[in-house]
Amino acid sequence: MEISQGRVATIHYTLSDDSGQVLDRSTPDTPLSYLHGAGNIVPGLEQALDGRRVGDTLTADVAPEQGYGPRHQQLIQHVPRDAFPTDVEVVPGVQFEARTQQGPVLVTVTEVGPDQVTVDGNHPLAGQTLHFAVEVVEVREATTDELNQGHVDDIAA
Repeated sequence: MEISQGRVATIHYTLSDDSGQVLDRSTPDTPLSYLHGAGNIVPGLEQALDGRRVGDTLTADVAPEQGYGPRHQQLIQHVPRDAFPTDVEVVPGVQFEARTQQGPVLVTVTEVGPDQVTVDGNHPLAGQTLHFAVEVVEVREATTDELNQGHVDDIAA
């Protein structure tokens, strides 16, 4: 059975950056299952997996435009230090949910000064080419519930 629109694919993957540093990977006992065509994984990887079968291995180099998008300078903001909760340590790397006119956005603290904090609303992998090494371990038809929900039902996976 081939990976195609409306099927559930289960893969093992390793994600690396341009320097070869591993950024993420599945573990032997926890492969990634997703509903193909539902936008649950980055578009470039989904395209590379289209038509693949169980046992196929592949590498996919995904450009930022087909991954997490380019970095947008306007998503980097300087915020007054007193805008943050007093009961949370604000240090680089900490993430907060910010409320914007477009809805909630996850921001990452990148710099902390005495009076202001710099936050970045870009996805941490925005602007990076993503290098995937993938093995397809299962392909099956999606259940009606999975198709209606637009994602894999953990019980059925």
